[in-house]
Amino acid sequence: MKNLLETGNRIVDLTFGFSLKTIEYVELLEEKRKFVIANQLLKSGTSIGANIREAQYCESKADFIHKFKMAAKEAEEIEYWLLLCKYSNSYPFEEKLLEEVKEIQRIINSIINTSKTK
Repeated sequence: MKNLLETGNRIVDLTFGFSLKTIEYVELLEEKRKFVIANQLLKSGTSIGANIREAQYCESKADFIHKFKMAAKEAEEIEYWLLLCKYSNSYPFEEKLLEEVKEIQRIINSIINTSKTK
């Protein structure tokens, strides 16, 4: 899937693309009538990028770090839901989504740590 949004900000673009892929995966889960986990995945998967977008216009460094920490929490949550799908016998699973959220987590944590030291 091509990410139609290209801001030049790697984490903004990456999380926007991840949100789109999450939506596609959720649609697959809904076709299989896996509504509860689909809903959880949709909320956490799209919230990561929303928090990061919001952080781009923060009024202070503390607010910026707070928004990224919220994004980190959402990334942890979607990792949990994806792992449930992976290890469940009755859910379809997308390994690429799990790999991508782990990359997003590494970048978010790096940004948080760098922001704290500046």
